[in-house]
Amino acid sequence: MRILISSGIDSSPEELEELGFKYMDEGKTKEGLKLILRAAKGYEGKGDKENAARLYRYLGHFLAKRVGIDKAKPSLLKSAYLYIDLIEEEISKPEVDIDILDEYCFRVLEMFAMLNDIRLLTKYASEFAGIYEDLGESYESADDMPLAIRAYESAFRYYKLAGLEDGARSMAEKLINLYGQIAEAKLSKGDVGAAADVFYELARYTKMIFGYDAHFKEMMDTAARNYERASKLAYSEGDLDRTTSYLVKAQYAYLLAGNSSRAKLIGVNTIRMLNQVISTHRASGNDKMVSEKLMEVAEALIGVGKIEEAMKAYKSALEVDGGLKHRTRIRLAVAKVYASQKGFKEILEKVDLAEFYLKKNNLHKAFDVADRILMDNEELAEVRRKILEAEGITEF
Repeated sequence: MRILISSGIDSSPEELEELGFKYMDEGKTKEGLKLILRAAKGYEGKGDKENAARLYRYLGHFLAKRVGIDKAKPSLLKSAYLYIDLIEEEISKPEVDIDILDEYCFRVLEMFAMLNDIRLLTKYASEFAGIYEDLGESYESADDMPLAIRAYESAFRYYKLAGLEDGARSMAEKLINLYGQIAEAKLSKGDVGAAADVFYELARYTKMIFGYDAHFKEMMDTAARNYERASKLAYSEGDLDRTTSYLVKAQYAYLLAGNSSRAKLIGVNTIRMLNQVISTHRASGNDKMVSEKLMEVAEALIGVGKIEEAMKAYKSALEVDGGLKHRTRIRLAVAKVYASQKGFKEILEKVDLAEFYLKKNNLHKAFDVADRILMDNEELAEVRRKILEAEGITEF
């Protein structure tokens, strides 16, 4: 392959890309970047916009870190506009793949955010909000409520990003209506756990309309009581895994509802039960469930104010699974407790955003948002230091 490239004989973009990254791995940065750029142009030349956009994005990120944003700007803009082309192609299809659309829209805004281009960031966030609102209405007309909710939630986030509060409020109202219908349907079928999840989402969008007030707390209390009911049903079936998961959710819902005494009682009892569950999973060699339940112990301990013990459980959980999801969850637990104590709507909105990215499986973005909550609040600096210490990071 090297002979073909050096002699000027045409090579495919795939070959150029493969050799380019091989050079990068070997430390031949200049040669590697040249080949990756040629590969990007090659993909673009044959109409493969997705791979071209991906490589221009890589080049932009690399150059931004190594030589600064000015040198990275051409590649970042090229990537952004290729993704915009891909968005236009996707929404013109008879059936839109909302997962693919999510990725393309996120990539565009990621580029403009890196470039700190507020005008373009706002412009396209507004356009994407309109696209998702239209999709939501189409899905709702077709009685596809899950996809309608996904689309409206994305529209809500993009309206917020664009600073269009009226648009965000309109989406929140639509979501409250749809979630209300789904909650009634879940309860009528006896699916209390799923209903509790829906009430939690209802509380989220109720907060958008009314703020962190009695309406929000009432809805969150409804979620908490249904999580408790779900835990009792799971316990009656002998399912301690679901029982404890529901109880941790109930604990945090009660905290956010302002019922700290009920939250503490549930938390203390859940910790005892979780320790038994962990012992069972350890005995059977189920490391994945051990890690998950240790995370729930850490969350429950944070909920009752036992930070030192929580960090021990968290550190043990990371020994099995050190991924971003656990790291995000521990930060969100701290943020929720802090927000419930202070009544800070702004922090809860950031928690909502992080959980939105978790639902989208965008773990890097979810982690960034959650970590930023702790970094931006001096009162949480010591807790963040302990979290980083548990993660093996000693230089802050």
